[in-house]
Amino acid sequence: MSSDIVKLREPVNDMARWLVEIARKWQEAWRRDRVFEADPDPAKPKFFVTAAFPYPNSPLHLGHSRTYTITDVYARFMRMRGYNVLFPMGFHYTGTPILTMAEAIANGDPELIDLMLNIYDVPKEDLDKLKDPLGLARYFHEDAKKAMQEMGYSIDWRREFTTIDPEFKKFIIWQYTRLRELGYITRGSHPVGWCPVHHMPVGMHDTKGDVEPEIGEFTLILFEGDGFYMPAATLRPETVFGVTNLWVRPDATYVKARIDGRVYLVSERAAFKLGFQRDRVEVLERLRGEQLVGMWVVNPATGRRVPVLPADFVDPDTATGVVMSVPAHAPYDYVALRELVEERRELLEKLGIDPAVLRPIPLIKVEGYSEIPARDIVERLGVKSQLDREKLDEATKQLYSDEYHRGVVREDVVDLVYPDAPPDTRKFIVAPVAAWIAGAGVAEAREATAKWLSALGYADKMYEIMNRPVYCRCGNEIVVKVLKDQWFINYGDPGWKKLAYELLESMRIVPPEMREEFRKTIDWLHERAVARTRGLGTELPWAKGWIIESLSDSTIYMAFYTVVHRIRRLGIDPEKLTVEFWDYVLLGRGSPEEVAGKTGIPVEEVKGMREEFDYWYPLDSRHSGRDLVPNHLTFFIFHHAALFPREKWPRQIVVNGFVMLEGKKMSKSLRNIIPLRRALRVYGPDTVRATILASAELLQDANFSDALARSVLAQFSRLLRYVDAAVKADEEETIADRWLRSRLQLHIEAVTRAFEELRTRAATVRLLYEMENDAARYLSIRGSPGPALREYVEKWVTMLAPVAPHLAEEAWRRLGKSGYVSLEAWPGAGRRDLAGELAVEYVERLIEDVKSVLRVVKGEPRRLVIAVARPERWGEAQLVAGVVKRRGQLREAIRLLIERGVPGKRAAELAKRLSDYLMGQGEYFIDLVAGVESFDERRAIEELKEYIKARTGLEVEVYYEDEAPEAARRKKVLPGRPAIVLE
Repeated sequence: MSSDIVKLREPVNDMARWLVEIARKWQEAWRRDRVFEADPDPAKPKFFVTAAFPYPNSPLHLGHSRTYTITDVYARFMRMRGYNVLFPMGFHYTGTPILTMAEAIANGDPELIDLMLNIYDVPKEDLDKLKDPLGLARYFHEDAKKAMQEMGYSIDWRREFTTIDPEFKKFIIWQYTRLRELGYITRGSHPVGWCPVHHMPVGMHDTKGDVEPEIGEFTLILFEGDGFYMPAATLRPETVFGVTNLWVRPDATYVKARIDGRVYLVSERAAFKLGFQRDRVEVLERLRGEQLVGMWVVNPATGRRVPVLPADFVDPDTATGVVMSVPAHAPYDYVALRELVEERRELLEKLGIDPAVLRPIPLIKVEGYSEIPARDIVERLGVKSQLDREKLDEATKQLYSDEYHRGVVREDVVDLVYPDAPPDTRKFIVAPVAAWIAGAGVAEAREATAKWLSALGYADKMYEIMNRPVYCRCGNEIVVKVLKDQWFINYGDPGWKKLAYELLESMRIVPPEMREEFRKTIDWLHERAVARTRGLGTELPWAKGWIIESLSDSTIYMAFYTVVHRIRRLGIDPEKLTVEFWDYVLLGRGSPEEVAGKTGIPVEEVKGMREEFDYWYPLDSRHSGRDLVPNHLTFFIFHHAALFPREKWPRQIVVNGFVMLEGKKMSKSLRNIIPLRRALRVYGPDTVRATILASAELLQDANFSDALARSVLAQFSRLLRYVDAAVKADEEETIADRWLRSRLQLHIEAVTRAFEELRTRAATVRLLYEMENDAARYLSIRGSPGPALREYVEKWVTMLAPVAPHLAEEAWRRLGKSGYVSLEAWPGAGRRDLAGELAVEYVERLIEDVKSVLRVVKGEPRRLVIAVARPERWGEAQLVAGVVKRRGQLREAIRLLIERGVPGKRAAELAKRLSDYLMGQGEYFIDLVAGVESFDERRAIEELKEYIKARTGLEVEVYYEDEAPEAARRKKVLPGRPAIVLE
């Protein structure tokens, strides 16, 4: 239960306590010997890896640890592969979250203070430190750094910085000066997410829950009433020809408001929102929604009068609170009208509305649907009422998709347009409909309808937060504001988009299925507000008082890591870090002598910084959570494409999913957030690392559970027992040693490939469980540790180092090794001894067959008589296994056996029996049989006779089939499957 795991504060057992102790020891040793500090080394290939830096407005928790752990595992793996690895870390102070949280604590917010004390483990005496924004940031910065150190991350801490450090601000000034020169920073009007209280643009990092406000555009179709317009908000303007009525929410408040000279009748909330998008909004009158029911308004597309009716599904807080009813093509409308006509006919009678005027009007033809597609899908899904929200949502999504991709507007739509108008007038009105809308695909008709109505003066637009409600960290709901005469970063620039696509296609994206998500993001990105009037960060160099927002100053900071330690070591005055300085260091423009002359920085140091940047860049791998694909990670692509030459473009992005706790999403409301440092005390750092890694592959959500963590602890204990056994190993070579050495090559191959592909779960599960299973099996076969176990354990510990580095270091020393296993060369896979592996697998299957017979045989047998095929028949098994492996036909196996000299009738029987047997043994056994050219089954059994006896309790006799006792000879022996007799 997650509630139980949340309550844990002390180590769960002695193993966990010991892991905490040894972690401290090895972390101190790594720090003392500067093991993970990376400097340029021309003799080694470099590997530069970074993860999205944390925002220090709360402690790191288990969810944060996934990205950093995957990054560290990859960094450690590449370091052991012989690369000079740089893995740095900084801290992101920019934006408003730190300010709003500090303000809330200073104001005594009880919910937040409870969170700090009882969930985040902040001591009560430290609360005062959190009332000041910088005090709060420094507090959680240090806490996060300690958590990363305690997790054993192999970070070069010399390069640590924050985004409000003066040196970094100079770097950002260079970035935005150059972007402006390139024409990517523009000034104008554009819709942005907006906090109505703090009067500033809002992005993902400014909202509660880090939700990116998604801005969409509604078309407002102006239905004309008596001295006012009712703007029906829609994303499907092409369906206006099929409107039977308008919907309003009867219990909501509506207003008549003069908006830029016209009187609109909209929800009260809509008038408030439009105030941020229009020059002037003046509320004239308030009305209850029920007062609007029964009004008649004119459809501007058809000239038809339609009634206003009540519907509970209308959300007055979304767009205008006025909804068009198109029952032929909208499942919600179809069901609502069906209920109104069937169950509330008295209301229609009271309003004087003939139900006939509400009949669905067919507009769009779609293959697979009738004239009334909404009715078809409602009946298909069994929607009973408006309360079947889930089914209605599914129906809406499916129908809208089908109509959008396959639908065509009916040619006779022109008959619906102002049928009673004078012929000359009607001809003028209908012409655009006939030319651009009738017979067009839905996508084309949608755009054409909006343009046509706009030209007639009957269409408007309104921006809305499509994933509403989204809340500012101050607690107020975000709205959309059309920001005028402000600075934007223009991701919609076609030339820039082209560069971004080029960079994306040049990169490795892991996992590869995320590439399409990046493509879509590049496609839809457009202008974005680049600055805020509130928060921490860097001022726009040309607009004082405007702070570059947090997703805009975190796009190329990886380049800053390459030189920040040198700047700090030299104590360079930040004012000397001019645009010309960065031009030379990052782009090689100008000369070191010129830069030195202008800045006073020694010329050799200027050269050194350029050389170090040139050595480490481009970035080899960028790691982040999936939630940052629609913003940070794609901005990262855009900015690198704009500012750096192609040879300095990043090479790889790695994206991972989230972390659940005991199968549930971690959230403040569930009170199931576990601070990372607490988890480390409870389970030990290596346990936390391995549990996170073992529970899921990259895009899946990891599930941290107490049961899995305890299982990992148990596996660690077993590993140490094998380490101790390996130290006492003898030197006698046996078939078990051949088998274990060969299995080791298989494991090395598989773990290496998994780490290369960042399949960290596959690698961790093999290291913790599959390799332990083989070690246990080896000792079971052999009885005591031999020479292969020592080799096996040494390589096992080496490969475990990226996952459980502290345990691996401790085990390394127990094995009598010197130095750090973290710096050992990664083992290479040698040639496998397939015959050795086959001998053990063959005998294991023999033992299982014997046990199956023992379960049903009467009496107590004491002797096992085995008859096997002679070695010269082994080729028959190998041939058939080869056919089975490549999923060939039985006739192919028969043909090959005949070519080998087996008579036709016997070849057919042998092929059938062998293929049936092999297909039941699994791929691994089939691969072994197909891969081993010669095999003496009798010898394998003789070598493992004592093991067979130990497992079955029987004395063992083995014969070739032609030498076996009569009882065994009577049974049909197959090569690869012996005959057995119990006596």
